[in-house]
Amino acid sequence: MSLHVAIAIVSFRNPGDVEDCLAALAQARHRDFEVVICENGGEAAFAELKARTPAHLPSGQPVQLICAPSNLGFAGGVNVCMRRAPDAAAWWVLNPDTQPDPDALSALVERLARGDCQAVGGTIQLGDGRVQSYGGLWQRWLARAVSLGYGDATAADVDAGRIERTQNYLNGASMLIGREFLEATGPMREDYFLYCEEVEWCLRGLKRGMRLGFAPQGVVLHKQGTSTGASADLKASSRLSIYLGERNRILLTRDCFPALVPVTLLTALGVALVRCAKRGAWRQFAYGLQGWAAGLFNRRGVPRWAAG
Repeated sequence: MSLHVAIAIVSFRNPGDVEDCLAALAQARHRDFEVVICENGGEAAFAELKARTPAHLPSGQPVQLICAPSNLGFAGGVNVCMRRAPDAAAWWVLNPDTQPDPDALSALVERLARGDCQAVGGTIQLGDGRVQSYGGLWQRWLARAVSLGYGDATAADVDAGRIERTQNYLNGASMLIGREFLEATGPMREDYFLYCEEVEWCLRGLKRGMRLGFAPQGVVLHKQGTSTGASADLKASSRLSIYLGERNRILLTRDCFPALVPVTLLTALGVALVRCAKRGAWRQFAYGLQGWAAGLFNRRGVPRWAAG
């Protein structure tokens, strides 16, 4: 399938992850692509990334590096990458801490080319071989993201049609965005900075008539959390990841389901309290409470204490 894809990668001081990701992309069986990387971590990080990154992959695909003027967040970095490749037929948004299977891009492209969807997700795999996500379901009453298939064995059969009927957002670690989706929906919202921006993007697209596809063979290994300090162990999760996760679920509700804000404020606080109490993660609850308050007062962008 001949479809030129621009791969958009947002880096933040993690050149080793980028190296591993590019090594995996070099094995891709779909070869009609270019790579655009936005470094959000400043000039020193950009210099190190540039020193460790080839101008072309072994099969000739160009690799373009961009030094962001400041930390633009995930959405801001993705938007920069997409603007640098305006002639692409599709854009593959890919986390730097991922390693795609050789057939992953081919599977995503083939599903998009069927013409009945405008953006496609695949199988996101955890390091132990289990499924992190086939796609996502945003539960608007709880302001909660549910990863479909989480914990399943990757080899297990999956009903692609059921995933497509159930999901209402794609996992931001790997999502192929078609031109029609971008033109109808517009770019990602940058005021979220990190977390929930892909959910809002997909929900906005659905409201504008777009459809989300699923390619089971689009398998991508995801190390998860190497830039933000997110962790499967709640007590080890960083202030930034907890704060933004709680804040942005409230912001997303404001933007997509404004009538539900009063309910969401109560349910989000209750869920955070129960979750942290079960694990004794009281420091993380304090971080979450700060994020909850920021959502209440509609504070957006990078937190002042995290700037720079």
